[in-house]
Amino acid sequence: MFGRLRRWRAERFEARHPFPAKAWAEARSRLPLLAFLGDDEAMRLGRRAWRFLHAKRLSMHPDLAASTPFDEPAQLALAAQACLLTLGWSEDDHDEAFGGFHEILILPDAFHRQVEEMDEFGVMHAYEDERAGETSHQGPVVVAFPDLMESGDFTGFNVVIHEVAHKLDMSNSLDVDGFPPLPRDLDPKEWHRVFTAVWDDLQAHLERGEAPPIDDYAATHPGECFAVCCEYFFSAPDVLSGAYSELYDLLRRYFRQDPLRRLPEADATTHA
Repeated sequence: MFGRLRRWRAERFEARHPFPAKAWAEARSRLPLLAFLGDDEAMRLGRRAWRFLHAKRLSMHPDLAASTPFDEPAQLALAAQACLLTLGWSEDDHDEAFGGFHEILILPDAFHRQVEEMDEFGVMHAYEDERAGETSHQGPVVVAFPDLMESGDFTGFNVVIHEVAHKLDMSNSLDVDGFPPLPRDLDPKEWHRVFTAVWDDLQAHLERGEAPPIDDYAATHPGECFAVCCEYFFSAPDVLSGAYSELYDLLRRYFRQDPLRRLPEADATTHA
């Protein structure tokens, strides 16, 4: 019954909003992350991104909207980067995962927030933090336009993936803690063990004065560790797999995807 209802809704949506194949092809041509998808994955992602655009609000700051064109391919490209995280999941799991937000807001530039954090000794520290994006429980996903324009390649940086990963993380809590809801076939003890090993390795690199194998922002908070690792999983999978193979395998099973297989051969050779 539910399968028939879903098919009826999909057919109704398609009749009202025909899939823009030309705009999707243009979106893929603009971003390497989308261009190297296989045909089946690309079509599934494109249609999911198209539905995403009709289910969520995509808003631009008035100053940005007045000066910056953001055409349909650009909108599809943004939505596709968000939906890439759940591409391996069922429609029901995708809808549930994205139920915690209703808007993506694009700001003209990076923005600042006053932050208070308590250290391990109980001392409160206040500082101003510059951010490329942010999100909150039931709040919008906010991204800075320059960082959005730098996302979509295989460098390991992707502000959309980072912030949507936070949304997945918040699906079972009001805050990010690096521990999203897990499917039944993943043991929470394994998740904790693998991520703890990565966290400890990042801290050890910094204590030795060495650059970690991934962005050191991952070492600032367990929630940021999860989000940064998600960025690398999708946009620099060879780097993540080379540094933390057990973590890559864990995320491969969590996302039910294997981005290493999508990596352009030239990039794979360069990073090998």
